[in-house]
Amino acid sequence: MNTAVKGRLTGVGTGPGDPELLTLKAVRALNEADVVAFFCKKGSGGNGRAIVDAHIRPGTIEMPLVYPVTVETHKDDTGYKEPIAAFFDRSAEDIAAHLDEGRNVAVLSEGDPLFYGSYMHLHVRLAHRYGTEVIAGVTAMSGCWSTAGLPLVQGDDILSILPGTLPEEKLVERLVDTDAAVIMKVGRNLPKIRRALQAVNKLSGALYVERGTMANGTAQRLEERDEAPAPYFSLVLVPGWKTRP
Repeated sequence: MNTAVKGRLTGVGTGPGDPELLTLKAVRALNEADVVAFFCKKGSGGNGRAIVDAHIRPGTIEMPLVYPVTVETHKDDTGYKEPIAAFFDRSAEDIAAHLDEGRNVAVLSEGDPLFYGSYMHLHVRLAHRYGTEVIAGVTAMSGCWSTAGLPLVQGDDILSILPGTLPEEKLVERLVDTDAAVIMKVGRNLPKIRRALQAVNKLSGALYVERGTMANGTAQRLEERDEAPAPYFSLVLVPGWKTRP
């Protein structure tokens, strides 16, 4: 019978980009990790890894998890769904091999691990098999509205979180039925998002934030933003609180 003590899996929220928004608990988890795993594109070190650079101990095993496909393939295509599912299966088993050897594994997740994070795909595959902890991170939307100094909701306001990948008619439907919104996954969807906001008369108050909390971050009215595709770290804020002073 195998009586070896298994390692612990920790999903670590790294926050929205500013290394100073990394939590004390996240730093503690990095100090205790034998292995640090992080998602990245081919040829890139990964944003999550860059955020925690100052806290990786010498001798820590680093484990890049390289996406086989990214935004170049549509998320609903078989050419995306099958390779990405296989990637998460393989990544989970690679991490499990370390856990079975008794190593503690910290998996980095930009923002919060369980909010649109890639970590959650590993969590559902591994958390029932190993001791697991999830360390909350400051979300991108929180970082962006704080950086912009934009009060978003107050009192009984309803806030909706919408992916910009939704069909335009769905965006319009959801925007009609909410007081405030955060629109994520902007990328090449920016023109569609702009049209949807215009259709519900909410474009004039919308704010476009790019790389919020990062040194090169910017914020501007969405009406003034050009049509060029937005970078990965960008979102649109639609404020509520209509009775603000």
